[in-house]
Amino acid sequence: MNFELSFGSISIVDEHIAEVIVNEDTVMTLEMCEEYDAFLEEQFPHPFAILVNKLHNYSYTFEAKLHIASLEHLMAIAVVTYNKYGTEQTQKVLDQRAVDGLVLKEFSGLKMGRQKALSWLETVLADSMIKP
Repeated sequence: MNFELSFGSISIVDEHIAEVIVNEDTVMTLEMCEEYDAFLEEQFPHPFAILVNKLHNYSYTFEAKLHIASLEHLMAIAVVTYNKYGTEQTQKVLDQRAVDGLVLKEFSGLKMGRQKALSWLETVLADSMIKP
């Protein structure tokens, strides 16, 4: 199932994993993050993981960087990047949120990254006693 939101789309991969694709040149704001959170909380009232597929270049406001990945039931995030910009943006978020101990791993989209990311998320969920 695929859902369009104001900033991009979210696909429900299975009962515990969502895939997020943000539109090209979007600047993710706090309001967009709140829309994102409300959608995910409705779809996943239980532990889940996110695959961020960075097909497009986009950025975050400072407030959005501090807010993302704060959902109670979010267990892990896999980020698939396709270029240096995507990798840099992912690292900036990790740097700003280092004290939060996010369970986040980056994968290269040029090296079967999406499939590796999904496998990693399934492993993290299984290790958390959740059946993906």
